Amino acid sequence: MTRSWQNPLRDERDKRLPTIAGPCGLVIFGVTGDLSRKKLMPAIYDLANRGLLPPGFSLVGFARRDWADEDFSQVVHDAVKEHARTPFRQEVWDQLVEGCRFVQGSFDDDAAFDNLVQTIQDLDQVRGTSGNHAFYLSIPPAAFPKVIQQLARTGLAEPKNHEWRRVVIEKPFGHDLTSAKQLNKMVNEIFPEESVFRIDHYLGKETVQNIMAFRFANQLFEPIWNGNYVDHVQITMAEDIGLGGRAGYYDGIGAARDVIQNHLLQLLALTAMEEPVSFDPQAVRAEKAKILAATKPVGPFSETTARGQYTGGWQGGQKVPGLLQEGGFAKDSITETFAAIELAVDTRRWAGVPFYLRTGKRLGRRVTEIAVVFKRAPHLPFDATSTEELGQNAIVFRVQPDEGVTMRFGSKVPGSTMEVRDVNMDFSYGHSFTESSPEAYERLILDVLLGEPSLFPKNDEVELSWQILDPIMKAWRASGKPEPYQAGTWGPASAERMLTRTGRHWRRP
Repeated sequence: MTRSWQNPLRDERDKRLPTIAGPCGLVIFGVTGDLSRKKLMPAIYDLANRGLLPPGFSLVGFARRDWADEDFSQVVHDAVKEHARTPFRQEVWDQLVEGCRFVQGSFDDDAAFDNLVQTIQDLDQVRGTSGNHAFYLSIPPAAFPKVIQQLARTGLAEPKNHEWRRVVIEKPFGHDLTSAKQLNKMVNEIFPEESVFRIDHYLGKETVQNIMAFRFANQLFEPIWNGNYVDHVQITMAEDIGLGGRAGYYDGIGAARDVIQNHLLQLLALTAMEEPVSFDPQAVRAEKAKILAATKPVGPFSETTARGQYTGGWQGGQKVPGLLQEGGFAKDSITETFAAIELAVDTRRWAGVPFYLRTGKRLGRRVTEIAVVFKRAPHLPFDATSTEELGQNAIVFRVQPDEGVTMRFGSKVPGSTMEVRDVNMDFSYGHSFTESSPEAYERLILDVLLGEPSLFPKNDEVELSWQILDPIMKAWRASGKPEPYQAGTWGPASAERMLTRTGRHWRRP
């Protein structure tokens, strides 16, 4: 049985005090990749800088590079200096670097993993990590089985006495329902489910966590959070960048598998879920799973979904290539870079309310948001000309880049006539709180070390998400090529037709 260490000096009733990780270490496989350099290493430093890691914390990198410990330490140093959120402090770095180690080898190299065992045992002795270690798999999904099996062969996956061992898995969690079930089965044969942490970095963002606070801490909103008042919900993750240099990962996966199956369906679950009996991890996960089980794709898919691939165009004042001109992509690639789908949540609360999910590359701007759009008032005691500029009320959760919440409602225009138009009331994290929001990976890595699983999808959530998406992917495979759309626009024409067929329109953030 695994147990998370708790700070004995912390009064559990005083929520002002942060929970500090107990004695532990982190091993990163794939430590030479962009994710490790830009996100993981800086997040670890930021946690140390905030005093949330134990003094003896250890960081072990595993990769094929011919590095000594000093080379790895320099890589970590450079990544921290370039990408850390908090200021660089020499005393923090000096303490952190003492626990940095590097193990050279490939994933099928038994000797390298034997060396990893010895390295961890040495750290337990000299750094006091007490046998508590998390293994972060920042590697391609095809390599998961090899690493998991090596951890089992060497005994690294098996804690002794009161130690704990955990594994962190980056998406994608399979490529369809069948492969997801196989992956889950393979992982759970080695690590019990409570020791498996599937990273979805969107769930670590402050605004995403604020959805539950917004809904369940305020009497103002929850009474209207249902199909009696809500017309529809739009969940958007748009990026203005292309896919140059990412062909090895992205080609053959596409926008739906990359974003909708995990990020957007998790955002849908948090938006639509019922109030949990508590914020215990099991209670929150249970409510999310109920919503995913009730969520179904709406047909016919030729009218309720859209699939596109960007072509060359102008963006940000620069001429940019189309996907088929990007290095590494086949000239006849049918990988979609834009995906939009309509879903229905078959519960009493959400009956009749469509949920529209969309994501894409090379769109008009970078933005992630959840927009809950309300029905129009049943009666407007105004002249038609007074309200011709009045739209629908909306509550918009801005996940990135400017985290916050916007409410859109009608207000009278100053003057002698009665004219009503839309205005916005805005809450921004940057303006309301003096402390900047931690990066998502800071929160998630700390939760792994604490054994706090609330923000990590379980087996059933992953499999239910694939169950929703699989019928759409099957229909797309039979439909041929994705529809082209020009870089810098908001996707293919079919995406707009998805909503105009019911008199609705996509938001232009």
